Amino acid sequence: MHAVELKNIQKSFGSADVIKGVNLSIQPGEFCVFVGPSGCGKSTLLRMISGLETQTSGTIEIDGEDVSLQEPSKRGIAMVFQSYALYPHLSVAENIGFGLSLAHKPKAEIKQRVSEVASVLQLEHLLDRKPKALSGGQRQRVAIGRAIIRNPKVFLFDEPLSNLDAALRAQMRLELADLHERLKTTMIYVTHDQVEAMTMADKIVVLNAGKIEQVGSPMELYHHPATPFVAGFIGSPKMNIYEGEFAASMGCKTYGIRPEHLVVSAENGQWRAEVKHIERLGADTILHMNVAEAGPMTARLPGDCEYRTGTTLWVSPEQNREHRFEI
Repeated sequence: MHAVELKNIQKSFGSADVIKGVNLSIQPGEFCVFVGPSGCGKSTLLRMISGLETQTSGTIEIDGEDVSLQEPSKRGIAMVFQSYALYPHLSVAENIGFGLSLAHKPKAEIKQRVSEVASVLQLEHLLDRKPKALSGGQRQRVAIGRAIIRNPKVFLFDEPLSNLDAALRAQMRLELADLHERLKTTMIYVTHDQVEAMTMADKIVVLNAGKIEQVGSPMELYHHPATPFVAGFIGSPKMNIYEGEFAASMGCKTYGIRPEHLVVSAENGQWRAEVKHIERLGADTILHMNVAEAGPMTARLPGDCEYRTGTTLWVSPEQNREHRFEI
């Protein structure tokens, strides 16, 4: 039995087809990330799983039960949105326990469950505060706590970290991964950020224009991208991808090589390149070059490399690291 099963899901808004026949199985306890550019359909797909959107055709199963026509409250899911949507007049404890209060659960039970959830999320010392007295990361943890307290079959996250600054996003990624490890609950997470997808997912679903391009583990997608789109989307800096005459000279319709899989030399190599720009990032240095045969090319090198703008270099792909696509 799969935790979530999508069977030929299609969604149209008028004449616009936004989801074009998606089939997907998500295993119990899996952390599955939907990733893709804006407008690819990832949030629409998540909203259909939650019941907030109705699919045009196809079926959605949760724990083996067809929930395609069920109300969101009957599906056994909990959703965390990009906006925290906390009640400003309620304390942290009251926000976390709001769903149980709404269901008229006994006060003693609510207090115990809120205490348990607060302990999991390290919010015990904040239970009496109002949302305005919390940081962005703390507010997001409260929103997650409000979802956890319901003991759902599946957690749904719709770009929950996009409002946070870079340092806090990195911290929250670790906290969410740790939370998943402790709860062992199925989680489906939507993001446009491939770094989030790579660092948290057991399974990544790459979406493009309403279709699934590829499904796999982070390293499967990194090492064995099925299409040029996946190759260019997964990895940072993005893969160097070429079509036309240069790709044909390499024996394919589309040729790709990752910046970290290029060997750069001042003496000899396969392609002659001129350094146009240098990004020094501490541990890494990113060289932006121009190769006469190919055009712009990016290489990732150790941070202490001493190349300068305007330098002429030689660049070669590492053996068995090239990607050739015939589609």
